[in-house]
This record gives sequence, structure tokens and C-alpha cells, in this order.
Amino acid sequence: MSYDKVTQAKSGIIIGTKQALKALKDNQIKEVVIAEDADYRVINKVIELAKQLNVPIHVVDSMKKLGKACGIDVGAAAVAIKR
Repeated sequence: MSYDKVTQAKSGIIIGTKQALKALKDNQIKEVVIAEDADYRVINKVIELAKQLNVPIHVVDSMKKLGKACGIDVGAAAVAIKR
């Protein structure tokens, strides 16, 4: 499950859509995890750029659970896992 991947890669993750976009543009990312319940307008750019760059996209069901897997107390719409 992708929550486990995020938890295991805790030191090598980037939390948030803006930071994920920047890291994707800099070619630093091997995988992206997107929360299914996030607003599509928020995560759309991350999804489109990841597809263009052929970066695998994993979808999880909950922003709250994704944030918890990252070790933060708020939800996370997108998390990028560094190479």
C-alpha cells in the first residue's frame, strides 16, 4: 500500500502540491502519491506533470491518512517520493 511507501521513505519525501511540482520539474522524484479525496483543481497540475515525465502515480483514499503517514497533523493532497 502507498501509505507504507510514504512511511518508509519519510526522510525522502516532499509534502504538498507546490513543492511536489517544483521537485518534479527538477527531476528529483521517482513516485507521486495523490489523495483521492483532494480537490482536483489542487492536484491536477501534479498529475499532469507526473504523466508527462512518466513518473508513477499512486492514489490513496484519504488526505488525512496520507498526512499521518508523512508524520504531520493535517491532511496532505500530494506527496512526492525522492529518487
